[in-house]
Amino acid sequence: MTGLGSRLGRRARRTAAGLAATALAGLGFALPAQAGHLTVTMTTWVGYGPMFLARDLGYYKEKGLDVDLRIVGDSTLSMGAMAAGQIQGTAVTLDEILKYRSKDFCFKAVMALDDSHGGDGMVTGKDVTSIADLKGKSIAMNEGSTSQFWFNYLLAQQGMTQSDFKVVNMTADAAAAAFIAGRIPAAVTWEPNLSFVREHNKGKVLVSSASTPGVILDVLIFRCDVIQKQPADVDAMVSGVLKAVEYTKTHQAEAYADMAKSVGGYLSKPADFTAAAGGVNFYDAAMNKSYFGTVQNPGPADKVITLGLDIWGKLGKIKMPVTYPTVIDPQFIDK
Repeated sequence: MTGLGSRLGRRARRTAAGLAATALAGLGFALPAQAGHLTVTMTTWVGYGPMFLARDLGYYKEKGLDVDLRIVGDSTLSMGAMAAGQIQGTAVTLDEILKYRSKDFCFKAVMALDDSHGGDGMVTGKDVTSIADLKGKSIAMNEGSTSQFWFNYLLAQQGMTQSDFKVVNMTADAAAAAFIAGRIPAAVTWEPNLSFVREHNKGKVLVSSASTPGVILDVLIFRCDVIQKQPADVDAMVSGVLKAVEYTKTHQAEAYADMAKSVGGYLSKPADFTAAAGGVNFYDAAMNKSYFGTVQNPGPADKVITLGLDIWGKLGKIKMPVTYPTVIDPQFIDK
């Protein structure tokens, strides 16, 4: 599959077992919380660009904050590093964090960064007209990841369950490769794999996340102790990211060029970053307020939490009862 990039690790690639053991100590992460400094990790993903843009434009510095942004190949490692107290925050999908919340590991989402608006999808043969056509057949996807969550969401909308299919566990890139090679009839994957299938006439995108707005949502999370002890720093970062999103609206070319360089990886070329950005919605302040709502009057985020608990609960991935206040802290966007 020449030409396909990799988003390795934006979605979880491993089980939650042994988080502390798989933390990032080997990569030099041993950074206790301190006022005026935050270390935040993320995988290579277009939706995380505004965090880098805010840094490069000096928006964090304006409020006396130094943010150390680090790309990590696997979101599970970032969660492990947070659990071990080695980093303060990370960017990850809302559904994914539900699997990690436990009595011993407290963290909360403080803002929405982006949602997938066509960046994720299911590729099939051209003769397939609906997911129901694939009943009893094999579908490749990364089990335990947002791909599996989204697939189960689609099934729930149509009165089906995962047991109606034969799920083959592969990374999203391997799943796309297997589909393109004709070894499997369908795969749940993401960009740039979807575009590759379209552009090389290897099948079709049966359904994409463009039809499920707000379901696959990336959020910025911090440990609870960081939120409690460094609220001004968390506020400064949230404000900086939101300011960067506004800058992007009026200076798109310059913003995308900067974010491409900073995010790097398969997005390092401005043209590739621009193409990938077409599959997400960057969340500004108004979108954050609308999506999260308040503790007293939750927005759509509450529905995704309920949905995630149902899906991951049936798959045996939830450690403790989770509610909106358990994993969401809207104080930094509720202004």
